[in-house]
Amino acid sequence: MSEEEYELMDELYFVQPFSYLKETLGWEEERLLLVLQGLYERELIKCLKEPDREIFDEVEVVKEGRAYYYLATKKGLMEHNTM
Repeated sequence: MSEEEYELMDELYFVQPFSYLKETLGWEEERLLLVLQGLYERELIKCLKEPDREIFDEVEVVKEGRAYYYLATKKGLMEHNTM
C-alpha cells in the first residue's frame, strides 16, 4: 500500500463522500479519483450511491466517482492495519 493509499484509507473507516475526502486531503480531483480507483480495483474500498446504499455493479471511479461515497472493506482495513 502506497503512502497516498494509506493516507486515504485513514479517512475511510466511516462512510465519506467524495467532497469530504477532497477537502480533508487537499488533493486535486484527478489524483484522488485515481487513488480511489486503484483501491476499488483491489477491493480495499467499496462505493456507495448514498451513505447506506452500496453499488454492486462495476464502477468507473475516475468517470463517476465525484458522486459517490466511500468506505473501506474488511480486506482494506486488514491491509491498512498491517502497515
